[in-house]
Amino acid sequence: MEEELKVELDYCPRDVFLDFHERPQRWAVIVAHRRCGKTVSCINELIYKALIENKEDGRYAYVAPYYSQAKNIAWDYLLRFSQPVMAKANQSELWVELINGSRIRLFGADNADSLRGLYLDGIVLDEYADMRSPRIWGEIVRPLLADRLGWAVFIGTPKGHNAFWDIYNNATQNLDWYVKVLRASQTGLLPQKELEDAKKVMTPDQYLQEMECDFESAILGAYYGAEMRQITDQGRITPIKFDPMFPLESAWDLGYSDDTTIWTYQVVHGEVRFLDYHTTNGKSIPYYTGYIQQKEMEYGAKYETHYLPHDARAKTLASGGKSIIEQLSLKIPLKSMKIVPNLGLQDGIQATRMMLLRSWFDPKCEEGIECLRQYQREFDEDKKIFRDKPRHDWASHGADAARMAAVAWKEKERIPQKDDSIKGVLVGHTDVSLNDLWKSTPKPSIGRI
Repeated sequence: MEEELKVELDYCPRDVFLDFHERPQRWAVIVAHRRCGKTVSCINELIYKALIENKEDGRYAYVAPYYSQAKNIAWDYLLRFSQPVMAKANQSELWVELINGSRIRLFGADNADSLRGLYLDGIVLDEYADMRSPRIWGEIVRPLLADRLGWAVFIGTPKGHNAFWDIYNNATQNLDWYVKVLRASQTGLLPQKELEDAKKVMTPDQYLQEMECDFESAILGAYYGAEMRQITDQGRITPIKFDPMFPLESAWDLGYSDDTTIWTYQVVHGEVRFLDYHTTNGKSIPYYTGYIQQKEMEYGAKYETHYLPHDARAKTLASGGKSIIEQLSLKIPLKSMKIVPNLGLQDGIQATRMMLLRSWFDPKCEEGIECLRQYQREFDEDKKIFRDKPRHDWASHGADAARMAAVAWKEKERIPQKDDSIKGVLVGHTDVSLNDLWKSTPKPSIGRI
């Protein structure tokens, strides 16, 4: 008979997390104010479950928005609280193995593909609202839990109606989920004097979002916050069928170490209907031409135009002195590729705002939609103001590609085609009135009887 081993972990949970540790539900979401201890609580949840579940070769994961963030925030906590039951640790790969053989490892959502091929018995996704891709849950993480019947916990602070909102909102309507909202005004974890001081230096939206867990507060510095909220409220995110009567088009943002993104869309009577969105990095040109050919097979139609940024003309030594356009033209007809006019950034952003007022999105564009929601101005920490330029992060690639579509749409709306006139009046020109049309129409002669 094996002797029972008793260990004592150096963790005393805060009262607000007691029912979380005792929950029966497989899935959980915690919306929590800053400095309430959610990361410490979840690291200890991983350690505790890895011990009591005692699965053969148990595997557990903690995921932060960025790998460096996981290392800086959670690694010390994992080392400290697992010390009484730790068998070994690997700092270069950020994992700890416990005395029963279970292993807990830290990951970053900025390299979510590193999770592929693994199996998991449990996972914590910290600050899910800041994760670069909403597809990480459904496309990558959920399948890893299937054969082991693993569990998942989402924790974070709101950041508008994004992927974290979707998880929370769906969870509130499902009894299979544990849901908890921890507001600073209710938990008592931060002194009242500290909260009052925070109110003095934070904007009302900042305070409501960070301390009161308000999903309705505007994302500070977001370029398209109002437009994207309107799109959501008006139900303009809905399944869209390809219409063979109208041209198929794409808009690109180019990168290699950064993401290359491609929006596929149609303009139908002035509406911009986004059918698909694709983003990846580190891929060669044949990968993207293959993607385009795949889409053409799917829709049963050729793309009429691919809109590319002005840097697609640039030649590089790595490509043997060939530009992006020249490389693409090996598989994509050269006549279908157009360089978008190089408008100023602010003009392009304004064009995007105008386009979004007339845009519809298929749910397949979820990641691109999230980019547009999260696209923000850069914040000057010294002056405590937003700069007049965007913050370069995961959201900027999808937003830049959408800007290419917007500039192309604006130019197409503004510049008539050769055949777009009837007796000198432009068809579809928004400034044309019925009176203008009547004036331009030949009148029958009325002779004297």
